[in-house]
Amino acid sequence: MEIKDYGLSRERGFLSHYEIDEINLPSQFDGVKQASANLSALLSSGRVRHWLAQLADPQLEEWTVEAPEEEVRTAMVHYSFLVQAYAWGEATPPECLPANLARPIVAIADRLGQAPLLPYSAYVLDNWARLDKSGPVALDNIYMFQNFLGGDDENWFVMIHVAIEAEAGVLLDNAARLVSIAQQGDEAQAERLLAEMDAAWERIYGHFARMGERCDPYIYFNRVRPYIHGWANNPALADGGLIYEGVEKFGGKPQALRGQTGSQSSIVPAMDALFQVGHSDDPLKSFLDELHHYRPLPHRRFIEDLAAQSTLRDFVSASGSSSLKDAFNACIKQSARFRTRHLEYAASYINKQMGSNAGNDPDVGTGGTPFMKYLKKHRDENAVQVV
Repeated sequence: MEIKDYGLSRERGFLSHYEIDEINLPSQFDGVKQASANLSALLSSGRVRHWLAQLADPQLEEWTVEAPEEEVRTAMVHYSFLVQAYAWGEATPPECLPANLARPIVAIADRLGQAPLLPYSAYVLDNWARLDKSGPVALDNIYMFQNFLGGDDENWFVMIHVAIEAEAGVLLDNAARLVSIAQQGDEAQAERLLAEMDAAWERIYGHFARMGERCDPYIYFNRVRPYIHGWANNPALADGGLIYEGVEKFGGKPQALRGQTGSQSSIVPAMDALFQVGHSDDPLKSFLDELHHYRPLPHRRFIEDLAAQSTLRDFVSASGSSSLKDAFNACIKQSARFRTRHLEYAASYINKQMGSNAGNDPDVGTGGTPFMKYLKKHRDENAVQVV
């Protein structure tokens, strides 16, 4: 395996290989780009639907077939933010997504093989750029390109995720190498790569630990989180989803789609695949299996190929090297530690907050599942699967 075959890199991991501020969309997107750039003001007006309903439908069905992938992914960023703003930008959610938004985002999503609402890839992976193009992808040199309301808390929340994803490039590159190395039986090389992964996890954990510096739990829950919910299992939507007007294949039926969530990140699933960490059946496992189809297609293939080809656990288990087993177990524990940190943030940023409306339930994740109980279970299952 080579990560470049999946559009990944050691330097950027699952992040876009391009930067969104360098992508120029054709003139038919001018109105969309203007609305996206002014989205904070449109939301603050209190009648964002009035303004978004005036956008022209650019008839993207043919464009999406031939357009460069970078442009289609950039269009997904703009349109998915507008769709979320239309759904959650006023006190009462609508029953329908108007055709001028529904038809373009469905065309874009179909080209990308993703769902027609905001995915993690559009919220984080493709929604960043460097301030200094000669500098690194680091917290002091990146910014969130497309916002909802904007502000330090919203920016920092996404920037932390971008920094984590960039740091994870070492994990992904070494994971791909370990597939071959385990098959070759090279214990010394495997131990070296696992040690590098352990060090990368420390850097990732360092970024994650900084979330509270500039993203306040109250502000996150009340000013950031409401816009990233999906339509599935959401009590605010009487019909259990949104109707996409003008989209024939949906037949006028409400679509119950999952919301943007960090669980759509491919880092931990890729590590589970490499280390052959399994989870027993429960509602969160079913939910995470479903979320797999919300990821970009190349990321899905990478996880699936790792799971199919990795023999690392058996190789390490059969080894007589205690230091190799220690290196393997250190990475297992790092993944469990990351899950623990995620659990702590879920508690402080979501579960301990009081919802101000039915659609922002502190007991239900933005993806639409009761998460606290099962996050603990998955963390515990991860931690015990050492060799």
